[in-house]
Amino acid sequence: MTTQRFLSIPFTLRQLFGLPLMIVAALLCFTSCVDEEEYADTVEGNFEALWHIIDEHYCFFAEKQVDWDAVHATYSKAAKGKLTRSQLFEVCSDMLSELRDGHVNLYSTFDVGRYWAWHEDYPANYSDTLVDRYLGKDYKIAASLRYKTLDDNIGYVRYASFSSTFGESNLDAVLFDLAPCRALIIDVRGNGGGLLTMAELLASRFTDEKLLVGYMQHKQGPGHDDFSPMEEQYLKPSKGFRWHKPVFVLTNREVFSAANEFVKYMKCCPRVTVVGDRTGGGAGLPFTSELPNGWTVRFSACPMYDRDRRSTENGIDPDVSVGITLADMVRGRDTIIETARSLVP
Repeated sequence: MTTQRFLSIPFTLRQLFGLPLMIVAALLCFTSCVDEEEYADTVEGNFEALWHIIDEHYCFFAEKQVDWDAVHATYSKAAKGKLTRSQLFEVCSDMLSELRDGHVNLYSTFDVGRYWAWHEDYPANYSDTLVDRYLGKDYKIAASLRYKTLDDNIGYVRYASFSSTFGESNLDAVLFDLAPCRALIIDVRGNGGGLLTMAELLASRFTDEKLLVGYMQHKQGPGHDDFSPMEEQYLKPSKGFRWHKPVFVLTNREVFSAANEFVKYMKCCPRVTVVGDRTGGGAGLPFTSELPNGWTVRFSACPMYDRDRRSTENGIDPDVSVGITLADMVRGRDTIIETARSLVP
């Protein structure tokens, strides 16, 4: 049995940026007709429900070069008979891993299916121990931001997660305190994302004019290529304190999702240099759906692009590529931080 729903969402893209990531994706992805097939709560039914949800709503089949029909032919052979919950979960998680997408997860009460090779297969290029040496004991805290002035009069700001919020007044305080510094380092290494609003709020302090920073699409039909036209993403300057000196954004492979978007925004701002490793990507806004047995699947549903219309799903290259060397690690030096400091005019 198939049910159809028609939803009209009266939100602009700008308004959507004020909402949490999950809600944004849900609103964007259901602006068109959605066919929902009802499946039985059986091994076969749950498997088929999962496969069809991804088939109709996932947004990166072409980019990932995944033959989803072939994936079905392979994994449906295992999703039969009297499998235990754990066995079915393993089959479904293995099938989803074929997408090679960090935004694709299967949630149950006993485990989370995940694909983390996007960062686990690469050097970490980050150490809490090293960063703590730079911050010392006398750093300041403004909401989720830790910051201090380094001994060469360069400001350093550590932001670990875009899920942790801050306000305009926090940014005013940080930037005013660091105003005498000759440059600013923003360290988002290890930042796995969170709220797009935080990415926009922080990046808006580094431009004096409205900037085109990228594009977005959303699915408008069940076909793998049924996308809306590209819609522009703009970054508007903050009305608060703005920074006009050199800025260095530090990245590694764990920079993902909203943090990846932040790097995309910053690359469009003047006087900004990205230093470190390629980011982890995650350029598809995620959406969630539920299987008959109550498991939840999250997947990329709305693709985003940079200002040159290139996908950032597989990451963004730094302007200066560098990793932490073993020799520096032994000496208690963070090679990426030191490289950024050496680039300050």
